[in-house]
Amino acid sequence: MTRPLAALIPPLLWAWSAGAGAVPTYSKDVAPILWKNCAGCHRPGEVGPFPLLSFKDAAKRADFLKEITASRRMPPWKPEPGFGEFHDVRRLAETEVKVIADWVDAGAPEGDPKDLPPTPKFPEGWQLGTPDLVLKMAEAFPVPADGRDLQRCFVIPIPGGSDRTVAAVEFRPGNRRVVHHAIFYLDSAGQARRKDAADPGPGYASFGGPGFLPTGSLGGWAPGALARPLPEGIGRYLKAGSDLILQIHYHPDGKPELDQSTLGVTFTKAPARSIVRGEPVRSRSLSIPAGESRHHVQAEGEPLAGGVRVIGVTPHMHNVGREMKAEAQTPDGRTIPLIWIKDWDFNWQGQYQYKEPVVLPEGSIVRVDAYYDNSAGNPRNPSDPPRLVRWGEQTTDEMCILFLQIIPGSPEDARKLAAARLKRLGGSALAGLGGRGAGAGFAIPERFRDQLTPHDADKDGRISAKEIEAMPEPLKQRVQQAIGARGPGGP
Repeated sequence: MTRPLAALIPPLLWAWSAGAGAVPTYSKDVAPILWKNCAGCHRPGEVGPFPLLSFKDAAKRADFLKEITASRRMPPWKPEPGFGEFHDVRRLAETEVKVIADWVDAGAPEGDPKDLPPTPKFPEGWQLGTPDLVLKMAEAFPVPADGRDLQRCFVIPIPGGSDRTVAAVEFRPGNRRVVHHAIFYLDSAGQARRKDAADPGPGYASFGGPGFLPTGSLGGWAPGALARPLPEGIGRYLKAGSDLILQIHYHPDGKPELDQSTLGVTFTKAPARSIVRGEPVRSRSLSIPAGESRHHVQAEGEPLAGGVRVIGVTPHMHNVGREMKAEAQTPDGRTIPLIWIKDWDFNWQGQYQYKEPVVLPEGSIVRVDAYYDNSAGNPRNPSDPPRLVRWGEQTTDEMCILFLQIIPGSPEDARKLAAARLKRLGGSALAGLGGRGAGAGFAIPERFRDQLTPHDADKDGRISAKEIEAMPEPLKQRVQQAIGARGPGGP
């Protein structure tokens, strides 16, 4: 059947302007791009709202594909090029964006199906082998058919009577149609259990974080991210008696769904020689005026007490946040780029792992520049009309945090970093405890529960003089100074 002349005009014009024989086709040029960068989410049973596995799938959305790839809305990769080299990059090359645009302008021809690459195969089952421990949500969570996205935290007790180090974790979404991303927090103080008990449904609702300062982390997951073991000899610390707090971001897909997700944990064969730890750089003094469209906030970490290798970064803001840029200044005057996200979107936040660790020497300072749009022109602004925004956990609040995943450069660096961290905990977390008394002990204040509960040996919710004496020396001194107690040898 002969095609109408009108249908031939776009490809003829394209060929006239670009040169005969240069027309890209779906089979030869476009399918490899879509299968590599899009089909992981855009296939049956996944979170993408439509498939992109066939010519028919792509051709009926050709104009849409041109627009969202040219605008960089899809694939969803936020970090700017040149600010960190990361694993699992989903950014299209300029040449790939142009191929899609030229294909659409040429009328979206299919080409010869014989030119198609091999059909993509998507992994099933555990990618890193059978894990040592499988942690699963106790019951399925019902995701409604529509409405706003949900942030839900599920508390999963972790069995085992001794401290261990974790080499790898692998997340398996129970329902890929609605699981948008997940973060794996640790809680060794029972804080999440109290929140769970107060919420009638499975888990508890919490926007932005678990609702308290977690005692550790095992990482996170987003579509397209591959499970990767840590390098040999490196692990994440897992304290005995901890709970996994599985925070899942759900995106309703138009019909009621159930999810019961799972996390596989693989331990190091021997205790890790180096422990991954989190180092936040933040500004809590947020005061974002109503109506301001580009409010600037700066955060600066203290000079590093020891040399570190940064293996990953996690920027975090809420819905008024628009941009975050992080750099490190070294003592010898160098500027090391860490990450830059110009178009922040809370729904596409991620944990970014460097291909090679970023080495920061002792004395380096990490600086963060963040910008916020608290105007009525921000479609993501949760307040209508806009109102003054301060730091907080709620949807209408904001945050400015960059989490660094670091490994000490040497055992001596580890000692220096640990001493500095205990000093900071003692100085900031214990200030204001003076006058509470230490003779019979004092009740652990709620806001200091993370720091002090691990030292409550008899689990009575109080810190006694005996328990103070058993604390690490820097923290012990800070507690004694804060409550007015005398050191060893005193009455």
